[in-house]
Amino acid sequence: MMCNSMFSDNLQPNLSPDTVEKSPTRNGYGDGLLEAGKRDENVVALCCDLTGSTRTDKFADAFPDRFVQVGVAEQNLASVGSGMAAMGKVPFIASYAMFSPGRNWEQIRTTIAYNDANVKIVGAHAGVSVGPDGATHQAIEDIAITRALPNMVVIAPADEHEARKATLAAARHVGPVYFRLGRSATPIVTTPDTPFEIGKAARMFSCDESLEKKVGIVSTGSLLFNSLMAAEALQKNDVGASVLHMATIKPLDEEALLAFAQEHDVLVTVEEHQVTGGLGGAVAEYLSGVHPMKISRVGVQDQFGQSGEPDELIEHYGMGVDSIVGAARKLFE
Repeated sequence: MMCNSMFSDNLQPNLSPDTVEKSPTRNGYGDGLLEAGKRDENVVALCCDLTGSTRTDKFADAFPDRFVQVGVAEQNLASVGSGMAAMGKVPFIASYAMFSPGRNWEQIRTTIAYNDANVKIVGAHAGVSVGPDGATHQAIEDIAITRALPNMVVIAPADEHEARKATLAAARHVGPVYFRLGRSATPIVTTPDTPFEIGKAARMFSCDESLEKKVGIVSTGSLLFNSLMAAEALQKNDVGASVLHMATIKPLDEEALLAFAQEHDVLVTVEEHQVTGGLGGAVAEYLSGVHPMKISRVGVQDQFGQSGEPDELIEHYGMGVDSIVGAARKLFE
């Protein structure tokens, strides 16, 4: 029996590894920041000598009087941003995720989160898909260290379109926000019109409920595409699969997650991050108290990254389509 798969109407049509368009999520941030700046003159941008890499350059060119080049000083980046927020501005502070929130975590904790300052922290080049830059530049702990902070919203956009919308949503949100961006070109899965709301999950793939075995895949960030391909592969082999895209890791959409969990026998979480403290941890923590069930966490398994090509590293660390399928099947053994 083959499951009648159904991709959400909010996805690109005819998704296929051979034809899907790709673009870095950081491009969406650059477009969104420029748009946010046009909408609100209080939006300002700060960067650590990485305007091109973080795509802050569009905003800097359009609004030079509202841009501050901090230089290679991430601790100052956070503190200056907090001070500007205290004066009524809406600062977006950008650097590589390994350095912000990595290097300046204490300043983010004390000057931004503790003060509930209206600062938007942009961590670019996150995940192992940074590729040849290697372990020192591959932020795979950033969700964990920001999710632990009170007052902090944590977002991992799936693609270029969602990154643009997340940037605009962050500009409207009052309070600290962290969102991570990728360097490498990744599949564009959503459309310019796909709804996005902070704190809301979205069902991206559903399956025939008549199938005996049912697995729910909860994904975040750019691995949404791999999750969709894994769900389609599972349904071709009589395993009912659904995909819930959790772009916002904090606050977790507990209502949607609980309903999703109740529809399935087992869950697989998928993230380009350490399995400890990230999406998988958040899902397991919540469900353990309200709906205990078997969960497999796909992600980096307590290792550091290494140099390599982005796709090669995704496969090496067990985040490819076959690995997701394998994790799902193992739960039924």
